[in-house]
Amino acid sequence: MTERNKDSQAKHRPWLFRTYAGHSTAEKSNALYRANLARGQTGLSVAFDLPTQTGYDSDHELARGEVGKVGVPVCHLGDMRMLFRDIPLEQMNTSMTINATAPWLLALYIAVAGEQGADIAALQGTVQNDIIKEYLSRGTYICPPKPSLRMITDVAAYTAEHLPKWNPMNVCSYHLQEAGATPEQELAFALATAIAVLDDLKGKVAPEAFPAMAGRISFFVNAGIRFVTELCKMRAFTELWDEIARDRYGIEDEKFRRFRYGVQVNSLGLTEQQPENNVYRILLEMLAVTLSKNARARAVQLPAWNEALGLPRPWDQQWSLRMQQILAYETDLLEYGDLFDGNPAIAAKVEALKAGAREELRTLDGMGGAIAAIEYMKARLVESNAERLNRIETKETVVVGVNRWTEAEPSPLTAGDGAILTVDPSVEADQVARLAEWRAARDQGAVDAALTELRSAATAGRNVMPASIACAKAGVTTGEWAGVMRQVHGEYRGPTGVAKSPSNRTEGLDDIRNAVDAVSTRLGRRLTFLMGKPGLDGHSNGAEQIAARARDCGMDITYEGIRLTPAEIVEAAADTQAHVVGLSILSGSHLPLIAEVMERMRAAGLSDVPVVVGGIIPDEDATKLRELGVVRVYTPKDFELNRIMFDIVAVAEPKAEAAE
Repeated sequence: MTERNKDSQAKHRPWLFRTYAGHSTAEKSNALYRANLARGQTGLSVAFDLPTQTGYDSDHELARGEVGKVGVPVCHLGDMRMLFRDIPLEQMNTSMTINATAPWLLALYIAVAGEQGADIAALQGTVQNDIIKEYLSRGTYICPPKPSLRMITDVAAYTAEHLPKWNPMNVCSYHLQEAGATPEQELAFALATAIAVLDDLKGKVAPEAFPAMAGRISFFVNAGIRFVTELCKMRAFTELWDEIARDRYGIEDEKFRRFRYGVQVNSLGLTEQQPENNVYRILLEMLAVTLSKNARARAVQLPAWNEALGLPRPWDQQWSLRMQQILAYETDLLEYGDLFDGNPAIAAKVEALKAGAREELRTLDGMGGAIAAIEYMKARLVESNAERLNRIETKETVVVGVNRWTEAEPSPLTAGDGAILTVDPSVEADQVARLAEWRAARDQGAVDAALTELRSAATAGRNVMPASIACAKAGVTTGEWAGVMRQVHGEYRGPTGVAKSPSNRTEGLDDIRNAVDAVSTRLGRRLTFLMGKPGLDGHSNGAEQIAARARDCGMDITYEGIRLTPAEIVEAAADTQAHVVGLSILSGSHLPLIAEVMERMRAAGLSDVPVVVGGIIPDEDATKLRELGVVRVYTPKDFELNRIMFDIVAVAEPKAEAAE
């Protein structure tokens, strides 16, 4: 054997190649999964639609317009069975991005695996199951923090006994960075979440099993464009987690202290302008989590270059998969040890990040831990995100093609029809029809009995997993399972992070504040702006920043957070006598939801109140929204918040003239 062959034999194994995917229906998503596996993907990463994530069936009022948009709808065992048809689950490593309904989706997965004849103890994969970051950044929570934490540890305790190879929780710092977290905040808030889970898990597993369970906690991390900082952040994560496991929990075995993480590189930094540049961003961000062997990701999933424009097509996902394969198999990266050991600049940055994270962790500990500090963490994220956006607006932070070098040739990649994937509007009706057929065909007596046992377990504080699996096999639906959790534990509305009182960041706002004062004088009262988020979309970062900037510009704002019905938004517009209504939707459900809002505005006699809309909205949809009466449409390219504030003043002006 040649030396070259010996070297190739000694290569390190590559990470799992994943593509975050799922849309339309279980049948279409199944076809996509099988195609991706045939192209060399080595693990599945399932995206569920928003009704499934928030515990609603596809025919619920709040599910309107959301079915199959950002993921696959799974209402019952039949949907899950179709999702994994001809995919042997015993041989698969499956990641499910699911949080509030994680016990339920894992129960359905176990039930389908059982139908396939799989050895349940051999199943490998992960449920994200991180509800704390949902309160802070993603918004798909259902119940209050404490019972939600209990459900996380119910899953963990169940897997300890029955699914020993399964990761019962994936602490997700990904969305924290998307919400504006600094590296130190991302480190601290994620580690505090893991600490909260391990503290709650102590009483649910035997002491001798605890180290192994700590070793099954995994992390899902964001890798941004600041390459050196992100690389150092991953090394800091690795060292801090080892330190916490050893010093706080007394775990002696190094393998149980290992920081195991998957990564999706930063979608927040992908631009609508010159979207072809996103390919380079994705590659650089992937290097940050693969070059350093001592902090290398165990699984990597890459966004597609056009995600700021809409849903990526299978070809776009294939392009991202090929990027991983080229790095792993064509380069010699995996033939070497850690390339950064002993580098003084790297070591100094890692220590600085660890020091900042430890200080933040001490603050959180002083408040009683992550559960008690949710409002504090949310406010910190909103502040950090405001500072990030301000740096982009002032060009202190350069974003190529956005705030510098904006002149460019038209991108041939976006030309013509079919440049992004669109979900057929008939998908929702088909899904709802299949759901009705499922309900009609099942044994209602078995369903009622299973739900009664689930309610009993949840009320008594018993582990809900056995009852959830029984519900799955009996034919219970997602909405019915979550309905029991709502009945027993109640619903929760998380903090918005946007205080009513203006912040002290008013630099550069004098002209806008003067304009707001002038139009308010003509109106006879303070210009009132209502910020609303209809539907189930929990991506609230943009809405929070618009509301906060409007407040700092002197407007009287109303922002009640996420998950409002069109009826609730219109009622709030009437109650507050809003001069302008803003709507934010990033899930792709803008057309039906905004059409309903506009219809209800007219019915309520509010047709003279201007409506502005923001979201990931294709040009043809923007035209349709304007035809509905929307006066301004904003997309990710509209990053200058001050210009949007002047627009709000301008659209309020006709009302001001009428009031004179």
